[in-house]
Amino acid sequence: MKMLINVAETVVTDALRGLAAAHPELTVDVENRVIVRRDAPVAGKVGLVSGGGSGHEPLHGGFVGPGMLDAACPGEVFTSPVPDQMVRAAAAVDSGEGVLFIVKNYTGDVLNFDMAAELAEDEGVQVAKVLVNDDVAVTDSLYTAGRRGTGATLFVEKIAGAAAEEGAPLDRVAAVARQVNESSRSFGVALSACTTPAKGGPTFDLPAGELELGVGIHGEPGRERRSMMTSREIADFAVDAVLEDLRPDAPALVLVNGMGATPLLELYGFAAEVHRVLGERRVAVARTLVGNYVTSLDMAGASVTLCRVDEELLRLWDAPVRTAGLRWGC
Repeated sequence: MKMLINVAETVVTDALRGLAAAHPELTVDVENRVIVRRDAPVAGKVGLVSGGGSGHEPLHGGFVGPGMLDAACPGEVFTSPVPDQMVRAAAAVDSGEGVLFIVKNYTGDVLNFDMAAELAEDEGVQVAKVLVNDDVAVTDSLYTAGRRGTGATLFVEKIAGAAAEEGAPLDRVAAVARQVNESSRSFGVALSACTTPAKGGPTFDLPAGELELGVGIHGEPGRERRSMMTSREIADFAVDAVLEDLRPDAPALVLVNGMGATPLLELYGFAAEVHRVLGERRVAVARTLVGNYVTSLDMAGASVTLCRVDEELLRLWDAPVRTAGLRWGC
């Protein structure tokens, strides 16, 4: 497989050096692998910290900045960051108002963030944690106990980030984050396997002419494999799978997320089909975001995330944000 890298061992380090060069508004500690907004800690503001394995960009480092995260901790490709990274991040963003850890539901992430929270609290940092577990495809997987954390992570980080930016206290920011997670569900589809730099080839076997319904963002198995389907058929299956678990009684935020290798031409066509299904199911759409946000290296495919929102959550979603991966209103 052709990859735009030097050697597999330095992929994350090289990417962090590039992020630092491209975004001087961030402080990037390449050696310790911590990305922090340059003005942190912000007086009177709760700090938001997240992180996870690399390979899902722009998640999480691309979401550091005003209106979203205060810091992110990238691990090796598809590998959890370590507690030392999270403790450094918490110390860097704590203004005395406490820090919220936003954690995707993968075993390594959960264990390491739990350990980091204990260590940070030993150093005098008040920490709250919110677990993101929105994927309806499977209940348990190789990486998780319970549902996996996927596209709703973006909704949680953006909406909780806006609440923190307004000066909400830690318990309120955590409550908003939990509300968003509880109101969100996702379902993903893979058209091809992803390729990790270390392996240099596909991480799982997906024969030509087949797709994986309910794939995880690390290539974890989904519900079933089928022969290739049309965009219309995939939208019917994915949206119905989400609506089986989440019946919006209010307008929904919609994320049509690319897995990394699917072009926007296809994603927007898929978004049209998602809107068609939602219209047929009488689900009102408040806002739609289309693009590559929670990716899986070079996997072809897409995921759909819905988040039921009230007026307050929608106001926080619309609030200004200025990050490398998400930007509006400023």
